[in-house]
Amino acid sequence: MSVVTVEDVQNRFGLELVAGREGIERNILTSDISRPGLEMAGYFDFYLAARIQLLGKTELSFFNKLDEADRLDRMDRLCSPETPAFILAHNTECPIELKQIAEERRIPVLQTEHPTTRFSGMLTNFLEGQLAPMTTIHGVLVDVYGIGVLITGKSGVGKSETALELVKRGHRLIADDAVEIRQVAKNVLIGNAPKLLQHMLEIRGVGIIDMMTLFGASAVKDDKRILLVIDLEVWDPDKMYDRLGIDEEKMKIIDSELTKLTVPVRPGRNLSVIIEVAAMDYRMKRLGINAAETFSNKLEMAISEEARKSDEEGIE
Repeated sequence: MSVVTVEDVQNRFGLELVAGREGIERNILTSDISRPGLEMAGYFDFYLAARIQLLGKTELSFFNKLDEADRLDRMDRLCSPETPAFILAHNTECPIELKQIAEERRIPVLQTEHPTTRFSGMLTNFLEGQLAPMTTIHGVLVDVYGIGVLITGKSGVGKSETALELVKRGHRLIADDAVEIRQVAKNVLIGNAPKLLQHMLEIRGVGIIDMMTLFGASAVKDDKRILLVIDLEVWDPDKMYDRLGIDEEKMKIIDSELTKLTVPVRPGRNLSVIIEVAAMDYRMKRLGINAAETFSNKLEMAISEEARKSDEEGIE
């Protein structure tokens, strides 16, 4: 899981810091956001202090109607040591009581011009992506016809060279060598490259190349949902490889399962074309068109018909 600070949120959304500069590096531990309406009325039995507290016009208009003693009491109880930050929507003016107490306790107070509900959704999506369970896998991630394809295999099997050929054919590179994968929801995995390796590709004998510089911005992409895994392995003449595509193999990453294809590698096989076809076939299966099942059904019908004819001829 990545570490997200209040400063990361400030930079991501261009928020203005109103108070609590010394606490700008506080960690945010949950993607959930609270709008402390009941707390403004004095009900703190279930106050979720570890969340970012988002204050909109509703909360602040009620707060402004309280007398001075209640205002101080509410802000004193809201500014808990676990509270990462307060964010004021609609560029609403920060109450003096909040500014004073937040400054004393080093809790950042920020402002955004966005409406409360819209900003709540934007911030939740950002935090869910950043705080999602994460793992790193050795492989290459490419966007082929809109399908995120994770290419795996032993070192030297030809993953990067295949990715280079795919980019030359108009597809996009997301990550080479190390793919950071976040599970943002059940069976939803988003892959990206580490910042140091972003847009870079390693070709043995050539070295590190910058794909965006060579092929332009359309040749790369920052992240992509992974839908298909293709494992490249050196051709083993004693191994039986799937020739129909009926049996579907799965690969588990974190808590999600992905469709996996094992593609044997030997001289003369055009891996980039094979991966293109695999991506298109995966898309067709998602639309309900399965060529392998259709062929299998036709084959069973043909066998049944031949058996029926044989039975009829035997009776005659």
